[in-house]
Amino acid sequence: MDHDDATPTTGPAGTSTPLGPPLVELEGVNKHFGDLHVLRDIDLTVRKGEVLVVIGPSGSGKSTLCRAINRLETIDEGEIRIDGKPLPEEGKALAKLRADVGMVFQAFNLFAHRTVLDNVTLGPRKVRRAGKKEAEAEALQLLDRVGVRNQASKLPAQLSGGQQQRVAIARSLAMHPKVMLFDEPTSALDPEMINEVLDAMVALAKEGMTMVVVTHEMGFARKAADRVVFMADGQIVEEATPEEFFTAPKSERAKDFLSKILTH
Repeated sequence: MDHDDATPTTGPAGTSTPLGPPLVELEGVNKHFGDLHVLRDIDLTVRKGEVLVVIGPSGSGKSTLCRAINRLETIDEGEIRIDGKPLPEEGKALAKLRADVGMVFQAFNLFAHRTVLDNVTLGPRKVRRAGKKEAEAEALQLLDRVGVRNQASKLPAQLSGGQQQRVAIARSLAMHPKVMLFDEPTSALDPEMINEVLDAMVALAKEGMTMVVVTHEMGFARKAADRVVFMADGQIVEEATPEEFFTAPKSERAKDFLSKILTH
């Protein structure tokens, strides 16, 4: 799916901030799990400052796509580039790439025996060699940004799921990533906690963070996405602005998917 560079692009939710150059590029990406062809000839470009939301039925390859972008899943064919550089195979280059590509999962993956503040400062101190004071000052700012600064001295188990997920977002941001990947970040949360996490993500989008978000939350897709990518059976079936996708989906698969989820 080629993108015509002459097309004017807009920023989050239709603001007229022009999007930057390509930041994440996938070309001819294929991935199998045994006999299952989970990613089929994926071509996708995400521009700097763009919020791309990936939706589709379960088993469509959305999470695998997300995890391939920071090489948590290897691919069988094709190429993935971050900021013009192909994904490294392993070693220090891969560790550096993972610092550039923040990832927030369904499970919060926080260190249970460390305080919230320690969870957020660990990466900058270990990977970026930041000093303790500098790392802690920035961590407190980030925790403030996602609304959980007052929880800094607690252990993760003392927080609600929504608070833990916001700490996980702050922890990713502490590495100053070029792009943030969100893989179903609200699917493990109780309904009343979902909005507090989505609100933090909407705020990030408005600040211009490049984001790839796999989610079932259609309200978020409508509010924050620049572009919606609809996947089914390991393929990108269609991509459009949220307005186009939700009001006039082109493919039968997308129409069927939307009719099932939007009537509940």
